[in-house]
Amino acid sequence: MVGMTDAFSLVMRANNLKISAAIALFAAAVPAMAQQVASRDLTPQFVTAGVTIEGLRAVEVGGILVLRGRTTEPAAAAQTTAIAQSLGYARVANLIQVVEVADDARIERMAERKLAYYRGLEGTQIAVDSTNGVVKLTGKVSNELQKDMAASLVRNIDGVRSVQVALQR
Repeated sequence: MVGMTDAFSLVMRANNLKISAAIALFAAAVPAMAQQVASRDLTPQFVTAGVTIEGLRAVEVGGILVLRGRTTEPAAAAQTTAIAQSLGYARVANLIQVVEVADDARIERMAERKLAYYRGLEGTQIAVDSTNGVVKLTGKVSNELQKDMAASLVRNIDGVRSVQVALQR
């Protein structure tokens, strides 16, 4: 019986050593896997080439040029891809968003309607002005919560790019 216990103990030690070696190898491999691929910002080259896309970012990551930004012109997005190819990039990920031109009159109507029907804003005097999707709220409210609620309601309207709150108490 004593011989069996010694043999079992030797097998367990050998298994523990194998497991320890596997863990050590895995621990050494994790930092190598976690290394980030180097990236390079090429945005200034595109700006110099005359690209006028809002929020343009051109970053090379692992040999792929990633383009981001927003424009209302599909031709401007296509031009950016052509410039990337002229710079020698065969692999281009053009993620530039082509957005519709904001319909400011529709945005103002929708905002006024939402603000008028929301019960928590009764007794307020809020004027709405929209320019290229940037909405400005002016007027009077009773408390800070009404300011926040008015901005939140308007922010969720299609075509609204940002909301500027100039409401007074």
